Amino acid sequence: MIDNYIDLKTLVLLKSARKNVKITIFTDNKGKGLHQKEYEDFSKEYPDIAVTFKTANGIFHDRYIVIDFGTENETIYHCGASSKDAGKKVSAITIIADSAVYNPLIENILKNQKVVL
Repeated sequence: MIDNYIDLKTLVLLKSARKNVKITIFTDNKGKGLHQKEYEDFSKEYPDIAVTFKTANGIFHDRYIVIDFGTENETIYHCGASSKDAGKKVSAITIIADSAVYNPLIENILKNQKVVL
């Protein structure tokens, strides 16, 4: 997931993820929305959901959800609202028809450093 405006609600949305799914959130809003203690509490309550945080390096304005990156099932969605604002106002999540355009960007940010909340 690429979202610069995460908070506790972001983790609440992820609690229904299947066991042993690896989730990486790329964000630059460290210390502003989600805090280390909230993440630690989430990790204790949902130990089978692995969430890591990496920097987005300020190159993304919009939000994206990337599923199964680098596989034949790869799907990328563009999100009109931040995960923390989901359900507040009318918004859309749209599938990206040609995800290959995004592959170099995603491969690049996968190398980014981890975020310290």
